[in-house]
Amino acid sequence: MMNGWGQDNETVNKGLGGRHEQNVQEVVKTAHEELRQLMRQRADIMKRIGTIKQTIVGLANLFGGGILNEDLLELVDRKTSGRQPGFTRACRMVLMEAARPLGAREVCEQIQLKSPPVILHHKDPLASVTTVLNRLVEYGEAKSVIRENGRRAWRWVADPENGNLEPADEADGVSVRRDASYL
Repeated sequence: MMNGWGQDNETVNKGLGGRHEQNVQEVVKTAHEELRQLMRQRADIMKRIGTIKQTIVGLANLFGGGILNEDLLELVDRKTSGRQPGFTRACRMVLMEAARPLGAREVCEQIQLKSPPVILHHKDPLASVTTVLNRLVEYGEAKSVIRENGRRAWRWVADPENGNLEPADEADGVSVRRDASYL
């Protein structure tokens, strides 16, 4: 079918299609770059949140939980009033309070000691813990390390970019840094 300029619509659409496709590719490229930047920012923010939570938990451990008000207890996942804390929250707390990287089995054992009801309804607690720990790595809240024995362990993420250096812990077969404000 011919348009008013003596060209058929198919030819016009092909010509526009190339330009439209190029414009679409530019938009996709820009969106992709922005998404990557936002993901990096989110990871950095999660690391910083982890560092601050770890500092607060460490101070509460040293000086007693009474130094934390209700709002702060909730923000650092320590609030115990009312509802049963969740499984992910329990995994976070175990990692935050650990002095070294822990294996999934160790995290399981700690949850069993500290909050047995949280783990009771899980068909395969070890698999559930491993899934949550891997998710915490994806969120930027934890880091997976390999021990000398070849097994994986997880540790809470501190923020080394802001000067929080962790002393090495060689006893576990991994070199780990601990947030100085946590000590």
